Amino acid sequence: VWYDSVKACTRDFNMIEMLRHLNDPEHPLTLEQLKVMTLDNIVVNDVDSHVKVQFTPTIPHCSMATLIGLCIRVKLLRSLPKRFKVDIRITPGAHITENASKQSNTHMLINLHNLTFIPIYVVNKQLNDKERVAAALENAHLLNVVDKCIANTDG
Repeated sequence: VWYDSVKACTRDFNMIEMLRHLNDPEHPLTLEQLKVMTLDNIVVNDVDSHVKVQFTPTIPHCSMATLIGLCIRVKLLRSLPKRFKVDIRITPGAHITENASKQSNTHMLINLHNLTFIPIYVVNKQLNDKERVAAALENAHLLNVVDKCIANTDG
């Protein structure tokens, strides 16, 4: 049992090491420095080949939340074995709960590309939709921004 818990801690630590150096799209700091990413919000289930990552945007209604989530997803897609399913979400309660978002159009994130408001539950859904992620990565400008955020993150 002790060995299993050490092994689990090592896996989780390796995962945070993989993500800790991701750059914030707006600030010259990493997601770890901004406390957007923490070890407590990463769960690795090696047996089921499943990784769950929750991240906490720095401010309510953060306009970069979708982009941050996309950067996390791309880093994991490029780094993990293909067998892993990745689930990325905004930390519940970090801003406004998903249920509140579903019930009210006032609890939303701002999409800077067309100045619309997006409910948090929609952001979570988009971040975990393979087709949406693939379509986003076909956008050369967006891919360039993502690549800058994950550049030099292997050490």
